Amino acid sequence: MSIRLAVRAVIVHDARLLLVNAYPGGQSDLWCAPGGGVEAHASLPQNLMREVHEETGLRIDVGAPCLVNEFHDPERGFHQVDLFFRCRIVAGQICADWTDSEGVVSERRWFSAAELQTIRLKPDNLAQIAFSDAVAYDALERIVS
Repeated sequence: MSIRLAVRAVIVHDARLLLVNAYPGGQSDLWCAPGGGVEAHASLPQNLMREVHEETGLRIDVGAPCLVNEFHDPERGFHQVDLFFRCRIVAGQICADWTDSEGVVSERRWFSAAELQTIRLKPDNLAQIAFSDAVAYDALERIVS
């Protein structure tokens, strides 16, 4: 089994966190930070800038890491390490007509801290990381769909 490496963006703008739903056709109500798998021979920030643009249309500046999260599913033999970075928007805006070039993200939306309490969100501590200066490590959080 190999471990998959992914990068994700923590983008807070106007006191709201940007999240995406990466389940085509509304198959799930689970939200997560934009990002995705790392491709070889590109830096982590380069991978993250590419992924965020594909999923949202935004151009970002990648800042400091703020969370390392491990997702796993022992029954399927799946293990993924997500590296989260604090990011800021440098160009673009969320538009209803944007289409993810990879066809993964079905919806993108800004959430206030209060709204985050009413949705299914992974990883579990993303909200507290997003609205603080905290840095954290989450070991072996079970993946859900």
